[in-house]
Amino acid sequence: MVGAGAATLQPRLISSFVGNCWHNQSTQHLHNLFRFNPGQKHVLMRQSRPFTGITNFLFNKRNTDEIPNTTRKRLKPGKLSPRRPVPDHILKPPYLISKKPPGIASGPEVHDEKGIECMRASGKLAAQVLQYAGTLVKPGVTTDAIDQEVHQMIIDNGAYPSPLGYGGFPKSVCTSVNECICHGIPDSRELQDGDIINIDVTVYLNGYHGDTSATFFCGDVDDEAKKLVQVTKESLDKAISICAPGVELKKIGEVINAHADEHRYGVVEQFVGHGVGRLFHSDPVVLHYRNNERGRMMLNQTFTIEPMLTIGSIHPIMWDDDWTVVTSDGSLSAQFEHTLLITENGAEILTQC
Repeated sequence: MVGAGAATLQPRLISSFVGNCWHNQSTQHLHNLFRFNPGQKHVLMRQSRPFTGITNFLFNKRNTDEIPNTTRKRLKPGKLSPRRPVPDHILKPPYLISKKPPGIASGPEVHDEKGIECMRASGKLAAQVLQYAGTLVKPGVTTDAIDQEVHQMIIDNGAYPSPLGYGGFPKSVCTSVNECICHGIPDSRELQDGDIINIDVTVYLNGYHGDTSATFFCGDVDDEAKKLVQVTKESLDKAISICAPGVELKKIGEVINAHADEHRYGVVEQFVGHGVGRLFHSDPVVLHYRNNERGRMMLNQTFTIEPMLTIGSIHPIMWDDDWTVVTSDGSLSAQFEHTLLITENGAEILTQC
């Protein structure tokens, strides 16, 4: 699940607090949006309406249904089904048991041998669930139906769907269609022929989170969308290829930004990768664009890389559900994500089948 950065949205990260507060001050309410504010290390904020420096147009109806130069209609919220139950015997993440709002932990996720094996297990399950979810993507299928199947597969494997209840998120998976950048809430909307959809799966298995996402084609997708998805996947692969102990984290953003520039795509700056393991979100904050942030990769460390590329505007707008984030101009957005383990020889992708 994506974290969030700053810039246009008046920065925040995936676990968001009210106001400008450091991530280790986890006492304020959070509405989950992991954003990074350049120059303010790991600042967390809640997405309050309206955003400072952002006009009310973000939340009013000035956006028409029509999107220039396409027959595609803008997304609209559908109806939500009731929250799905999780059996009592399944281990729940601490943010549910404690009832305290989750924050961004201030230390990296570095594991011993047992921890590495647990991360491999959670990563593998997340990958299997994502692979299955992708087979469900067909015209006429609702995103709520995908959530139902994902939820059931996760609990059938003795794991907890990490997004469910995290900062108030109401569902077990994120489904982000077309112009939705991230954190789309599964609902009654039926997928349309030609849609693209990012499905973001995180599982909590034996005390460890595995986090991954991919963008899938629904039916007959046009070449413009196909190219965006392909280049987004390539940008993740290129970033993974440079990972190794001692490598500067900012190199990830350099590689992704350079590949996006080559194809004239934008890189969303407000949402970021993050450490993951025993905690859903922790250090480091992984920026997907060029930056001068400090920090280097560590042996046996786990974190996500999850670039979001757009055809048009990189500026995000949040719906009044406090979660769904879309491009300001309605242009398509695509994303891919893996959880990585830094090894002596580079990076091991934990979230692949």
